[in-house]
Amino acid sequence: MVVISERAALRRLHDRFGFGPRRGDLDAGFAESLAWLLTPGPDPGAQATPVPQLGPPPRQPSKPDTASKKQAAQQLQRQATQAALWWLDRMVATNAPSTERLTWFWHGHFATSEQKVRSPQLMLTQNETLRTFGMGSFTRLAHAMIVDPAMLLWLDGNSNKAGKPNENLAREFMELFTLGVGHYSETDVREAARALTGWTATRDTPTARLVSRWHDDTAKHILGQTADFDAASFVDLVLGRPESAPFVVGRVWFRLVSATAPPDDVLTRLVAAYGPNRDIRSLLSAIAGEAAFHDPASSLVKQPVEWLVGLMRALGVRPGALDDKAGTQLLAGLRGMGQVPFEPPSVGGWASGSAWLTTSAGLARLHLAQLVAGHADLRAVSTAMNRPAAVGEILGVDAWSDRTRAGLDGVANDARQLAAVAACAPEYVVSG
Repeated sequence: MVVISERAALRRLHDRFGFGPRRGDLDAGFAESLAWLLTPGPDPGAQATPVPQLGPPPRQPSKPDTASKKQAAQQLQRQATQAALWWLDRMVATNAPSTERLTWFWHGHFATSEQKVRSPQLMLTQNETLRTFGMGSFTRLAHAMIVDPAMLLWLDGNSNKAGKPNENLAREFMELFTLGVGHYSETDVREAARALTGWTATRDTPTARLVSRWHDDTAKHILGQTADFDAASFVDLVLGRPESAPFVVGRVWFRLVSATAPPDDVLTRLVAAYGPNRDIRSLLSAIAGEAAFHDPASSLVKQPVEWLVGLMRALGVRPGALDDKAGTQLLAGLRGMGQVPFEPPSVGGWASGSAWLTTSAGLARLHLAQLVAGHADLRAVSTAMNRPAAVGEILGVDAWSDRTRAGLDGVANDARQLAAVAACAPEYVVSG
C-alpha cells in the first residue's frame, strides 16, 4: 500500500477530524495534532459564540388570515436563518474543531430537518445534545436521541400511542441509526414501535415527556427477546446486538475515511476500539492509526458545509462578522450547492462523493468562494513573489497540479479572484 507523506497525513487529519488546517496547524507532528484534536482544551471560540435563545416558534393564526400567516412564516424563517448562521459561525470560530466536526457528522447521521420540525429552537436543543455526547459514548447519545423532541416531531413520535403505534421512529432507529438494513424484521418494527409509545413533544417546549396512559406497558417481542420494553430498554437491546457496533463504525468510516468499506481485519480492530462502552473518541484514535487512513486512495470530496467552514477558517472570515446581506448570500450559496445546516433532505441525510461535483454546484461554489475572499485579508498573497504558492500555503495545499497552476496563473494579478479559484480547485475541494 502506498502511504501519503507525513504532511499530507497531517492535512488529512485536520480535514477529516476538523474542517481543515488553520495557519500553523501543519507545523505540529501527527501524534501531537491527533491528541489535540481528540482532547481539546479551553475553547474561547465557543465561548464567543454562545447558543442563541430563539424562543418558541411563532404561533400559527387560528383563523384564515393570509397576512398573519405570512408574518408568522417570515418570523420562522428569520429564526431558522439565525440558527444556521450561528452554527456556521461556531464552526468557524471554534478552537476545538473536532467537537464541531463530530456534531456535524451526527447531524447527518441522526438527520433531522427544520423544514418539518418547524422549531429552530428545538433544532438548537438537538444540536447541543449532539455536541455534548458526540465525542463520548454512543450509548448516551442514542438514549438522548430516542426521546429528543425534534426527533419525535420529525419522525412522528407524537402519533405513537398505545393501541395505534406509529412505526417511523422505530424503523429508522434500527435501519439508519443503529443496525442497518437486513438486521431486523417487520415484526421487530411493529413491536419496537409499541415500546416507544407515549413520548410526546411540542414545538414550544424544550424537552419531551412521557404520558403514561399513552404508553403500551405490555410485553413486546423484539429481536428475539420478550419483555416489557420501553424506550430506554429498547435502545439497550438494539445496541447490544452484534450487528450494531460494525454498523456504527462503518458509518463513521464512510464519512471520515473512505467510501470503500474497511477490510474485515480493520473492522475487527475498530470495533474492539469502540468497545463495550461504545467510545467514539477511542474509535477515532484507532481510525487515525490505520494504514488505510494514510492511503492516497482514501480521498473524500468535502461536503459543502465542510468546504465552506474550512475556507472561512483558513481565510479568517467569520460568518458572525458579515452583514445581513452577506449572511443571506452565504446561506443562498450553500443552498445552491445542496446543503444547509438543519435542513437535510431526508432522514437518510446528505449525499456524498461526486454528488457534490455537479456543474450547478460548481458555479455556486465559485460564487461562495468569491464572497468569502471578498471579506478576507489577503495582503500576504498580494505581496508574495509566488502568489499561487502563497494562497496554497494559506489553504494548506502543498502543491498544485500543472492544470490548476495554469488556471491560477491566469488570475494571479487579483488576489481575491486567485483565492476564490484556488478554493474551487480539486486540490482543495477533495480531501486527498
